[in-house]
Amino acid sequence: MKKILIAGYPELTHNYESAINTLGATPITTLNVPDPDAFDGLILPGGGDIDPKLFGQLNHGSRVIDAALDRIQLAILKCFARNGKPVLGICKGMQLINIFFGGNIIQHLPTYESHQYDDHDKVHQTTASDGSLLCRLYGHTFPVNSAHHQGVDTPGRNILYTQICNDGVIEGLAHTYLPIIGVQWHPERMCFTHQRTDTVDGSLLLSYFLTMT
Repeated sequence: MKKILIAGYPELTHNYESAINTLGATPITTLNVPDPDAFDGLILPGGGDIDPKLFGQLNHGSRVIDAALDRIQLAILKCFARNGKPVLGICKGMQLINIFFGGNIIQHLPTYESHQYDDHDKVHQTTASDGSLLCRLYGHTFPVNSAHHQGVDTPGRNILYTQICNDGVIEGLAHTYLPIIGVQWHPERMCFTHQRTDTVDGSLLLSYFLTMT
């Protein structure tokens, strides 16, 4: 059975673990920097805002920051990227991928009210790039959930933006040759017991990720 490392706090990753279990793989949540050969893939989960020092900025709107967690997650990502292991970044995890490869972050989106969590996820339409993984899975235009007030800005090295909201906020990315993908939305809250009628099925992306491992 495939083993997937979830780089987060166990008390905050139940939805990720439940979805991966349901898909027939074994999730292991830890913040210990691992031997990547012991795992088949890495999920970088959602969370708070990223320390602006990591992308060379002062704080201009970042809120809840866990600087120690950011650095641990980046160290774990480095292990998996160096070994060519599959990585899926979700929400904050997508932003960490962009920062790792030298990109940066918009600390407070001009259209944040359409994206941030307000007692529930927001939902909005997005457009996937022609030929991208997300387009193959979901079509050219499709709705996703949303629970963030920050977004990626300048892309990192070899990072392609593959999905965009109609207000210009980037919703998906992929590395040009490493098996690393990211989405700004939360597929683990769009499938199985969290299935929604107003978004696409998040399990399609999670299932694809497991085929990469």
